[in-house]
Amino acid sequence: MQFGNLNYQKIKKKYLKFLKSQEIMSEPFRNKLGQLQKFYLPISKMINEEYLKSKRVKVIGLTGGQGSGKSTISNIIKIILKEGFNLETVIFSIDDFYKTRKERKLMAKNISPLFLIRGVPGTHDTRMLHSCIKNLKKKKFNKIMIPKFDKSIDDRSSKNKWIKVNKKPNVVIFEGWCVGVTPQKKKDLIVPINKLEKEKDKKRIWRSRVNKELIEKYQKIFNLIDKLIFLKVPSFKYVFKWRLLQEKKLRITSKGKKTMSDEEVKNFIMFYERLTKHMLNNLFRKADTIINIDKKHRLKSIKFN
Repeated sequence: MQFGNLNYQKIKKKYLKFLKSQEIMSEPFRNKLGQLQKFYLPISKMINEEYLKSKRVKVIGLTGGQGSGKSTISNIIKIILKEGFNLETVIFSIDDFYKTRKERKLMAKNISPLFLIRGVPGTHDTRMLHSCIKNLKKKKFNKIMIPKFDKSIDDRSSKNKWIKVNKKPNVVIFEGWCVGVTPQKKKDLIVPINKLEKEKDKKRIWRSRVNKELIEKYQKIFNLIDKLIFLKVPSFKYVFKWRLLQEKKLRITSKGKKTMSDEEVKNFIMFYERLTKHMLNNLFRKADTIINIDKKHRLKSIKFN
């Protein structure tokens, strides 16, 4: 297949090599070349066209429920942008900007014990995140460091493990489960959505604070995104199923570090349930590109808004 003047053979080779490296304890990727042509090349072409409009750094938000494939897709896009369009890409996750365990302990003590668990808006260092994206978008580039979060110790990694960005990128892929999410209406916070909210957030302190954080701190971060891509999963039950699969991979690759049991995963994703369902119901109106994922975890259809 010819896709403009792209070096298709080189892209294909690197793409297939990358997919092979990802097939650990998971289903083999199906229809690899079909997916490349139907999804990844058109998305990369859209990003390149966006970049060419001003030749300024473009921030691409990539959002979707846990286990929807954000990291894999980010890395595939990076390969195509480099090999096909000669664009340098930096990838980072909102997860890497979690507050330290010490900071979350303080929130748990002062606001709600539920803030000890990382994940929801309010558990990220929004000042650091906003500053990082602003610095990456600056015309005059200065070297920056992007933090890393170690989920096995539930704390920020030491600075020697942070990502060093020494060269100005053309594209920044900012991925995360709640990237681009909009706040909820106050009336939608009233009824608890699961057992966790019913038993541990009876006075709605936690979910109201999450919503307040979204309004006051996260929207100005999301406003820095040039294009938002939404990976739409079939329903929330698949988030649990695919998050379990992620944890199984982690058990293999994390070399003895602490991982979660199936029951712990089930409890953990309750923290994500409210906003994930809110995104499934609303984000398709706001996103620039929607990729529907089927029940077998395959990319099913794509829509450019």
